[in-house]
Amino acid sequence: MAKREYAFYPGCSSQKGASSSNLMTSVQTMCEELDIQLNEIPDWNCCAASIGYAGGGELPRLTLSARNIALSEKHHAGQDLVATCAACWLSTREAAERLEEDKTLMAEANQALAEADLELKNQTPIKHMVEVLIENIGYEEMGAKVKKPLEGIKIASYVGCQTNRPFGIVGESFENPVYLDKMIDTLGGESIPGYEKKVQCCGGALAFSEPEKSQEMVKGIIEAAYDHGADMIATPCPVCQMNVEVYQPDINATYGTKFNMPVVYYSNLMAVAYGRTAKDAALDGQIIRAKKLDELVAK
Repeated sequence: MAKREYAFYPGCSSQKGASSSNLMTSVQTMCEELDIQLNEIPDWNCCAASIGYAGGGELPRLTLSARNIALSEKHHAGQDLVATCAACWLSTREAAERLEEDKTLMAEANQALAEADLELKNQTPIKHMVEVLIENIGYEEMGAKVKKPLEGIKIASYVGCQTNRPFGIVGESFENPVYLDKMIDTLGGESIPGYEKKVQCCGGALAFSEPEKSQEMVKGIIEAAYDHGADMIATPCPVCQMNVEVYQPDINATYGTKFNMPVVYYSNLMAVAYGRTAKDAALDGQIIRAKKLDELVAK
């Protein structure tokens, strides 16, 4: 039996062929190495992180996340609920806290859930995967698994905004969180503590509605990484990863830049450092190849 078990909410973007399926692959590899078992919530649904704010209404939006929590409590009682997606984590945790504070909303949500033979007890801690790594695993244990240190690889830690505000990681600064820097150093890489864009918003869904605004934000994130001599950017957030990686050709066309900066997940780094294959580390999921990780895997 695995050392640690968690109820798991994968979220829509982690599905096969979706935008962050490489995150899911590398997280599963990382969890194998750290003896973590993720028990997927059966019949989970979208958390409404995006469309729920676009006119769906407060109660339906909160109830969608409440349904996932109720399913977790029914099928994986006593296990913390973990999400890998920053938006999913934020939406689920917000729903739990809002419903706990507003008894009327809680009653209405449970009235809706009762139609599916579910009840929200709301007694389940909601955690981001990095919280599990930092609070339950710890840097020492993460480091003990390293077989191929990320030596000579300089990595800008781009935390983004959703894993940092409003909840954040316990003990971390809202302005200058250092957990990702510490993780990079633990894996043998070279972090950039002075990287000033680590909590800059990437624009999120503005990439679709007002791309020029989002791309201006992303330009600053990438530019600062180059200024610090970074070989790549690492992030815990699927939206951040997508926006900062895939729009680089558009930014180059608009601003005359020549960006070609790899943007990876912390879990890609961990899978490589733990000596796993390129497939296990999901390096084939990169649009801009992280060549230094490819080279390290091949050694």
